[in-house]
Amino acid sequence: MLLQHHKPALYGFVRRYMRDGDGAADVVQESFIAAWRSLGRYDDRRPFGVWLRAIALNKCRDRARRLAVRRFILGEKDDHSAEASAQRDPEPDGEASLMAVERRATFQRAIDQLPVKLKESLLLTYFDDLTQQEAADVLGVTVKTIETRVYRARQRLAELLDRSSI
Repeated sequence: MLLQHHKPALYGFVRRYMRDGDGAADVVQESFIAAWRSLGRYDDRRPFGVWLRAIALNKCRDRARRLAVRRFILGEKDDHSAEASAQRDPEPDGEASLMAVERRATFQRAIDQLPVKLKESLLLTYFDDLTQQEAADVLGVTVKTIETRVYRARQRLAELLDRSSI
């Protein structure tokens, strides 16, 4: 029942963080397995979804580190790298659709350029609709830190998007 209730929201969060559908599905599965194994350490004073997002966030970070090392050592590029995204063929849905796709891609590239701490805070509060307190619980920081990080993330995004003239 917990899996059915929390899986869609958790997948959405992980998908926005990773931009890789298959990888996101793997991370969600790993997160539920880790949660099951750690159920004895769950603090029922915290919402289960917040605890689960903290686990998923750590899994995302672990995966990102592994992929970065792999790319560094092997020189590989994945399907979701900036290079691969730039080489994709546009969908034949017309000029308006192409412009919307380009705007989304520009916005995603700007989010990807944010420092990790700013990106995580922004994704949790803005895209995953967590309260600042819940995001603070997930990241293990204060609410004031979340406020500051979200403010800085939005400023930085505005600068990046202004440079790309989206």
